[in-house]
Amino acid sequence: MPMWHSALTKRKITGGRRKSYRTKRSIEAGGYPTETGLGEPIRKVKKIRGNAKKIKLLKDRYVNISVTGKTEKVSIDKVVENTANIDYNRRRVITRGAVIETDLGRAIITSRPGQDGVLNAILLTE
Repeated sequence: MPMWHSALTKRKITGGRRKSYRTKRSIEAGGYPTETGLGEPIRKVKKIRGNAKKIKLLKDRYVNISVTGKTEKVSIDKVVENTANIDYNRRRVITRGAVIETDLGRAIITSRPGQDGVLNAILLTE
């Protein structure tokens, strides 16, 4: 069941209800967020508007880390923190801006795994 991201029926300043001038459109239907976790790599391809595709990353064990012009594929030990959501922090969900622990040290995720289908990160200087 998709979520609906539109505001056709809003309230007036006086508190009265405003009538919608049309019905829902399928283009306004959104989806639930992809909550990427640690584990064996699982990707899901979704068709979007304009005959394009989004690759949703559901689980992955590796991250591409850029270190001074060089990119290395290293394994993720654990998710340290996620400031996007308190619940994501507790459940160790990986989103853009999440801090992870790797073999090379702590890194911050720079890609959007729910839309790009890949985990890219840069090392944090401590």
